[in-house]
Amino acid sequence: MLRPEVAGFYDQRTGSIQYVVACPNSRRCAIIDPVLDFDEKSGSTATTNADVILDHLQRHDLKLDWVLDTHPHADHFSAAAYLRAKTGAPMAIGEHIRDVQRIWRDIYNWPGLACDGSQWDRLFRDGEPFKIGELDARVLHSPGHTLASISYIVGDAAFIHDTLFMPDSGTARADFPGGSAESLWQSIQAILSLPDETRLFTGHDYMPGGRQPLWESTVADQKRNNPHVAGQSRHDFIHLRETRDRTLPMPRLILHALQVNIQGGELPPAEENGRRYLKIPIDAFPSSAWSS
Repeated sequence: MLRPEVAGFYDQRTGSIQYVVACPNSRRCAIIDPVLDFDEKSGSTATTNADVILDHLQRHDLKLDWVLDTHPHADHFSAAAYLRAKTGAPMAIGEHIRDVQRIWRDIYNWPGLACDGSQWDRLFRDGEPFKIGELDARVLHSPGHTLASISYIVGDAAFIHDTLFMPDSGTARADFPGGSAESLWQSIQAILSLPDETRLFTGHDYMPGGRQPLWESTVADQKRNNPHVAGQSRHDFIHLRETRDRTLPMPRLILHALQVNIQGGELPPAEENGRRYLKIPIDAFPSSAWSS
């Protein structure tokens, strides 16, 4: 099996990891889960993260085949639309993005939102194969964190987004609209059914205990060392996950980010004064825990 080259890029502000996965033979690559910088206090955007990745592609003589998102993110803006505009590479996400669009269309009272996934160039089905250069890749629908979440299996590497974190950090929350702890358990079991040596690349790391950021583990590592799954039954996991999720405040950018990310990272159009505006619904989650 051809082994993909993987480079991770950590965004300190959001704890997100962005990836470049490259074919060693053809020097073709994909970017996974790129971040568009946003400062909610000033309302400013920047392309610092995405430009670092573009510089990496240039320095390593990589040609971009895909800009891929694993799901519509709640904690950062996607830079997919920016990267497509810069490179011409197609954007893709899982086909269940349409379900998420319908949920958030109602939350934002946004009747004009196209909920057919047409903002992307490709909507992947569960199990669908595709290529990154000479690398064989396929899609694994892995809902729970969101309805639309997918993992990308590329050779011996799996990009598993917000399902499993590093073994010392457990698993992702499942209480967003359309989320489900039971679905997350099933998705995790599908990931852990991959060969033990499969490299797992997670979507976030929050540096527990002040350690340096980490993002690569293996199926065997997770089975052995992740306390949310090692020795846990389905019932125990669901109880643990739902109990913990009730204590968690919503991500600070969720209401900012979803209206951008359900459009593939496209910012709202400029109004007559030339400025763009985000819409923040009030009391959309009245039972959510508050930040301290």
